[in-house]
Amino acid sequence: MLPEFVEALGDGLYAIDTGFVRPRFDAAYLIVDEGRAAFFDTGTNHAVPRLLAALTALGIGREAVDWVIPSHVHLDHAGGAGLLMQALPRARLFVHPRGARHLIDPTALIAGATAVYGEAEMARSYGTPVGIDAARVDVSHDGQSIALGGRRLEAVDTPGHARHHHCIWDQRTSTWFTGDTFGLSYPELVHAGRRWITPTSAPVQFDPEPLKASVRRLLARAPAALCVTHYGRVAAAPHLGPLLLEQIDEMAAIGARLRGAAGRHAALCDALREMYHRHLQRHGLADLASGMALLEADVQINAQGLGSWLDHRARPL
Repeated sequence: MLPEFVEALGDGLYAIDTGFVRPRFDAAYLIVDEGRAAFFDTGTNHAVPRLLAALTALGIGREAVDWVIPSHVHLDHAGGAGLLMQALPRARLFVHPRGARHLIDPTALIAGATAVYGEAEMARSYGTPVGIDAARVDVSHDGQSIALGGRRLEAVDTPGHARHHHCIWDQRTSTWFTGDTFGLSYPELVHAGRRWITPTSAPVQFDPEPLKASVRRLLARAPAALCVTHYGRVAAAPHLGPLLLEQIDEMAAIGARLRGAAGRHAALCDALREMYHRHLQRHGLADLASGMALLEADVQINAQGLGSWLDHRARPL
């Protein structure tokens, strides 16, 4: 019997609720084929016991895990990678080349996150990332495939949310594992069986044009599903791509309009709230107040990300 935080998705795919922030907010994925296994995203250090418990519940030995694959090095996706690797004697890390050095030596990641959150919040929500032996690290290149049992997993470079981001294509199931490239789709915002999706511009490398190109590249495979880290398996539907691309353009326009605004962060937050309210209303969500409350943390972090993007654009070449 699977633990309540593990969901079987079929065809050897499992979603694991890492327990970060709230239930069904942050997922790691386990891919199993012919007795071999891989993790896509890991959550934070605090998630590692859940990931190992999932292996135990499925009867998979720790030595059967071949790959740990973070989508990118933000701590809610890769913070637990080093600690997890310590428990998996044969696993190799498969990471974007721009992110590898940060997981081999997470000093800069720790310093940056501590500056934002403070030491107490770092300890409470993230723990301290553990470095990974460089000899156990493989960097991906665009279009590269790796073997897992009898299936192939293909890495595709997907900048826009972060320059150190790749997505993984599972041809067996026509499924993308998307990290943050294909946005956020919270289960609480499902209405009439339809998922709602929105981009994330979390600091500090949001860039709308590369992000739109990455989204279109994912859609070009005509996927059956997209496994987003926040949160869960999202069955492909015709409205999702246009909705995501529309909002990326809206967020860029909001940033351009408010670049020089007094109290810029607050103004960006207000504009994002208006955008979310309008889209949730169009989606048909009955309890708009609850939906908006759920998105308030995203309002704040996306406003920070838009601010970072605007400041970067303002720098001379």
